[in-house]
Formats: sequence, C-alpha cells, structure tokens
Amino acid sequence: MTSQPLIDIRDAHAWIADGPYILRDITWRVMPGEHWALLGPNGSGKTTLLSLAGAHRHPSKGVVTVLGETLGQTSLWDLRARIGAVDPNQKILDWLTIEEIVMTGQTNTIWPQQGLDTPEARARATDLIRMVGCDYLLGRTITTCSQGERQRVRIARALMADPPLLLLDEPATGLDLPAREALMVAMATLAGSHPELGSVLVSHHLEELPPSTTHAALLKDGEFVAAGRVDEVMTSELVSACFGFSIDVQGSANRWSARAAAASW
Repeated sequence: MTSQPLIDIRDAHAWIADGPYILRDITWRVMPGEHWALLGPNGSGKTTLLSLAGAHRHPSKGVVTVLGETLGQTSLWDLRARIGAVDPNQKILDWLTIEEIVMTGQTNTIWPQQGLDTPEARARATDLIRMVGCDYLLGRTITTCSQGERQRVRIARALMADPPLLLLDEPATGLDLPAREALMVAMATLAGSHPELGSVLVSHHLEELPPSTTHAALLKDGEFVAAGRVDEVMTSELVSACFGFSIDVQGSANRWSARAAAASW
C-alpha cells in the first residue's frame, strides 16, 4: 500500500471576505485504506472542509494537497476527475438506466458520452452495481428506484473511474432504516474489496457511520475538537464537547449510537 497521503492539509484556514472564519488551523491527513467520518453540529465547517478535500475551493491560508497535487498549483478540473464524489443532491437524468448512470462516472458528467458505452464499460458498471447490492435493478430506469437505491447507484457511479479517494456528503440523508442499513452494508463491502481506497464521510449522526469506519474527526466552530482512530475519538466526553451537549456514546461491533446523557434529561 502506498504511503503517500490522499489528503494532506497543513495549517489551513478558510474565511469569507470581510467576514468570519469558517475553518481555523486545520491540519489533517488521510492515508490510503483509511475511512474517515467527519462529524459536527450545523455550521461547524464540515462542508467547507469537504470542499477543500474535493478540490472545489482553495484555502484562504495554508496548504492543501490532494492526490499529490497542491491546490493553487494544479488544474482543479483534472484533479476533480480523479476523485469519486457522492452527494444526495447530485443531479441524475431520470430517463437513463442505472447502467447508463453508472457509466457516466467514467467522465464525471451527467450526460452519457459518445463512444464510452463499450462492452468493457458496461461489464464494469454491472460489476459495481452488483457490489453495492443493486443487481436486481439492472435494466431499470432510475425513476423506478427508491432514495436508498439511488444512493447506492451513486456510489457505484463514483467508483466507475476507479478513484483512489471517495467523498460522501451525508449519503444517508432521507433514508429509512432498511435503506440506511443497506447503504452501510454496501460501504463495508466496498472497503473490503478496495483495500487502498480512502474515504471521507460527512454526517450529523453516529448511527450513520458504516462499520468500515477507521478514523473520525470532530469539528466545532471551524476547529478540530479531536481527530484520530475512531475508537479513540468516539467517546462521550469528546462528542459532548463537540456538540455542546451532554451525550452518552455507545459502540458495539464497529457501530455507534448516541443519546442525551441521563443528567441532561
């Protein structure tokens, strides 16, 4: 496994012109094979940090290197093409089959590109659809799919170009319990089948973290409260400090849950 970081952020700040800081003094490294959860309350800076990792914005100060390329010294368009991204708000053309949607991940575009619907590409798309547990959807249009199924199709699409880095922005948003658990199974399967893949998953809820999560970072007011191995970060003390509320954190079989501590009732 390569030792080069997938994400290497050093002393990064982000602020709005003539406005407040969004991020302060962020130093963070994501290595191949690491699967990070990024958690924090609304307005903590999670989306901004993910936008730095996804090469969608530059830091106001500091150095951000993604896949060996330093932002400000490389083409953001070319770099984004090498990153898999999963966003529940990502536009999908309703009349496409799920195979056609997954194949658009070759170029990270919405529309299918001429000449790319090859037998090899279709076979890879089918394999990825099977990997995320959606083989029963083959041949169907996306309009017939539930929200949870669409999310798993988006993950397959993001993997079509075989990216070394996968970024997921609240992928379980709007999912019911069975759909969320199917998504968790798909994420665990992905981690097992792609050992060098690194990922960052943004969430508000500990229950939405897949069992493949290896590391976690807690953000509050644009700064890290803690960042490191998931079992060291997911403590009642640290999560309570992050969210500003007394929370009882429980972990079992690499899954996590949180509820208000009895003293808060």
